[in-house]
Amino acid sequence: MVLKVYLSGEIHTDWRNEIITGAKGLAVEFSAPVTDHGASDDCGVAILGAEPDKFWHDRKGASLNAIRTRKAISEADVVVVRFGDKYKQWNAAFDAGYAAALGKSLIVLHAPEHQHALKEVDAAAMAVAQHPEQVVRMLRYVLEGTL
Repeated sequence: MVLKVYLSGEIHTDWRNEIITGAKGLAVEFSAPVTDHGASDDCGVAILGAEPDKFWHDRKGASLNAIRTRKAISEADVVVVRFGDKYKQWNAAFDAGYAAALGKSLIVLHAPEHQHALKEVDAAAMAVAQHPEQVVRMLRYVLEGTL
């Protein structure tokens, strides 16, 4: 069995690489959103043309990014959503809700100080982790049944 895992959420730390590196040797295929912040923000206007209004600039980018995100989440077996400390990740919360609505197995990853703010997201998750290595251990357990 190959487990398809989508890694959603904050882009300001190396958490994705920690999980991918830790999962070496496991039957896992990872996917993720575009993590180049500039490319993600400006893809719509770069491809479809400039917008004088920031709302439409952002809307073009969000819509284009949604094509990738929807496909990746719908094809995933497990969706891992990381909430970081630097910014509020509204898009990550949306991804978690979308994954939950599709019935995907959801793992949420965040620091303890965000428990209250994320209580509804946590309630929809199969597991809530604080560290990337815990996610790796979960994937290993799911795939191999070993601790």
